[in-house]
Parts: sequence; C-alpha cells; structure tokens
Amino acid sequence: MTPHSLPADRPGPTASPPGAATASVRAPLQFIRPQQGKPVLHSSALTGGPPRLLFELEARQVEIADMRPHAGGLSLDREGFELLDAPTAVDDLYDDAAVQTAYRGEVEELIRRRTGARRVVVFDTTRRSDAPRGAANPDGLRGPASHVHVDYTTASGPQRVRDVLGSEAAGRLAHAGTRIVQINLWRPIRGPVLRSPLAVADAASVRPDQLIATDQIFPDRVGEIYYLAHHPGQRWFYAPFMTRDEALLIKGWDSLDDGRARFTPHSAVSLPNTSEEAPPRESIEVRTLAIF
Repeated sequence: MTPHSLPADRPGPTASPPGAATASVRAPLQFIRPQQGKPVLHSSALTGGPPRLLFELEARQVEIADMRPHAGGLSLDREGFELLDAPTAVDDLYDDAAVQTAYRGEVEELIRRRTGARRVVVFDTTRRSDAPRGAANPDGLRGPASHVHVDYTTASGPQRVRDVLGSEAAGRLAHAGTRIVQINLWRPIRGPVLRSPLAVADAASVRPDQLIATDQIFPDRVGEIYYLAHHPGQRWFYAPFMTRDEALLIKGWDSLDDGRARFTPHSAVSLPNTSEEAPPRESIEVRTLAIF
C-alpha cells in the first residue's frame, strides 16, 4: 500500500453497539517528561511484578475521539491503526493450546488478507486485565500498559526481526530491500469493554522528536521502546464498547521510512464516569511480523 491508499476490500465503518457513545471524551494519559540522559525501564520480567520506571511521567488531559465513524477509512499506513469486524472461532482465549494453534492461525490469515503481506509470523501473545491480579499468561500475570508508548524503535524493530527470523534470514531480507512491518492485533477477551480501553494516537500527528527512546532492561538483554512526550497537536482515538468480535490492528514499526506511518503510540486509558461496578477489561494482543 502507498501511504494514502486503501485496499479495495476494505470494509465499511464498524457499527457502534447499541448505546455506544459517539462523542469524544477528555481523559488523562501518562506521558514521559523529557529529561537529560536516556530513560531506563526495568521490565516485568526483571522485577517479577509491575515494570519499574526510572524516569518521570506527567498526566495530561487529552481529547480522545471515537474512531468508529472513521473506521472504514483508517489505514495502517496513514493513521497507524485500523478497527475491524473480525470474529474469532476460538471460544476460550485463556486456553493456551487453542491460542497457540487455532487463534494464531486466524491472526496470521487476517493480517495477510488485510495487508497483502506474503508471510506473517506470530512471535508473542499476551493477555492483560486491569483486575487486581492481572491476566494469566505462561510467563506470569499482566496488567494493561498505562503509559503512552510504542513497542519498537528504529533500533529494536530490526533487532526483533533478527531475534524472530534469525540473523542469516534477516540479513538476506534486508539485503533484498524486503519490507517488514511489526503489527499487533488487539482484541477484548470479553466485551463490551467498559473499563481501561485502549487509546491510540494518529501516527501522522506525532513528530519524531516526541518519541523518546528508552532502554528496557530484561534479565538477559537490553531492549528499547519509545515513550511519548506530550504535544497538543497529537490526535487521539478509541473504540467505545469494543466486543470480542472486533480487533484493532496497530503498527509498531515499519522498515520503510518513506512518509507513511511507522510508529503508533498507545496506552490504556481510564475514562471519566466509569462505573465502579464495571467488569475488568480483559484483552489479548498478538505481535506479528508482516513480510512483504
């Protein structure tokens, strides 16, 4: 796809569930406060609990628009995200075996069909919940990521390709000029989502100097992600009352640097006037490499 083109089979706008809000909301998001020196984050794998941030955050009230009226025109290559009607045939998304077989196959096929990629490789799956204990995963419990970030950077995107595909295969693809895109597929496990929905920034509204490269420390390696510094020109969106039959595609990194979206900041958001009786948000995200 070119930066402003849409696939011919793109669906129409996703319909809002009955009673869904269509107006924007104002809510706080957590942004990094720019500092001297490179920020450092101790990962959950290192701490054994919540990540430990060795830098300051600042809460900023932002306008977050309903993306549903625009769903039919959203593009991974322009805004950096898409909202899709995408029912899953997997009944239990807490079943590790089903997720690693049937659900993984669904995700690979959906992303191939949506993007035209020649090959899609799933390399990570994570469940999250804002319940007090988090959501169960083979490597531990996980809660929502509540700070605005991008999963990969200009350095860690290519490194992840080498980690997943192997250095030799990654080198051959790079030498051939093959385009590789890291794409997340995010889905509610149960819906509609009434608490802690995912907010995403329009990648076209984010300047490169607002993306702050941050070292992410693991027990056996040092990774790198972007945290986002706030700017009033950034545009934010969410999908109210998402169901498990819907999915968000989010671009984390693109090997091409030609004006299209490359990095899409995102975060869980606490919406105003959320009922204390609202059930916890439960979601599952699958990270992939789409190879063109």
